[in-house]
Amino acid sequence: MDYASPEFLSALVAIVVIDLALAGDNAIVIALAARDLPAHLRKRAIVWGTVGAVGVRVLMTLAVVWLLGIPGLMALGGLVLVWIAAKLLRGTNEPVDIRSATTFGGAMQTIVIADAAMGLDNVLAVAGAAHGSFVLVVAGLVISVPIVVWGSTLILKWVERFPWLVHIGVAVLAWTAARMIVHEPLLQPGFAAQPALAFAIYVLVIGGVFATALRPRREGVRS
Repeated sequence: MDYASPEFLSALVAIVVIDLALAGDNAIVIALAARDLPAHLRKRAIVWGTVGAVGVRVLMTLAVVWLLGIPGLMALGGLVLVWIAAKLLRGTNEPVDIRSATTFGGAMQTIVIADAAMGLDNVLAVAGAAHGSFVLVVAGLVISVPIVVWGSTLILKWVERFPWLVHIGVAVLAWTAARMIVHEPLLQPGFAAQPALAFAIYVLVIGGVFATALRPRREGVRS
């Protein structure tokens, strides 16, 4: 693979944007898990807990990249990603219930386990955007993880101040979902023969995500 090609660079940018768009849960997990530790242990627990969480997430993502090569699973993953994108836009994430730890090891364990459980959407999105490239997965995480770890509070403030940043992340997620569906090995011959149909899938998925997410708000305004 040509690491300087537009395709590689655009996929890398997509992975970084996805990681940042879905970084809110990570920031909350890290903050809650270490909040009751003494000050001199809090920073160490955050750093080493995050290192462990990243290691687990890399393994999970690489496993999903491999699984997406099985016929049928790429399109299925794309459909799941459509739901994730709509959920992110609507802000309907489930309340986070993370118990804080009082020991260094307990905080690390909480961060790793909670991040793995809550990071499935991130794993699927990154695996889909990687186009089967393990190099892209690792490179994207190397770039985005330091930003998430040391800038998580800033990211959350930016999202609260500039809600349109979430829309960019949602658009990338929806585009990735459409691409997964169009590039499904079982469906790709049909899309290759009908390029207009592939284009329609992109329009339908991206437009549908935003339309579905905004519909309840419109109904609320009418009522």
